[in-house]
Amino acid sequence: MSDTPVDSLSFEQAMAELEQVVGKLERGDVALEESIALYERGALLKKRCETKLKEAEEKVAAITLDGDGNPTGLKPVEGM
Repeated sequence: MSDTPVDSLSFEQAMAELEQVVGKLERGDVALEESIALYERGALLKKRCETKLKEAEEKVAAITLDGDGNPTGLKPVEGM
């Protein structure tokens, strides 16, 4: 388990670490206290992945297209 703050991880880093956490929990070969710490870290990683996916979806949704379907720029995203 990494000591890197979850908020500084990219989507790919958070997903890779989340997969490791899930693997350890599924094997069940860790002590109770470590299982709890892994579960808590996993919950934070899951939230980070969801946040990064939402940000990406908003960026994609903000791309404007011209009449031929070519990207012309970005429109402002509401709430940002």
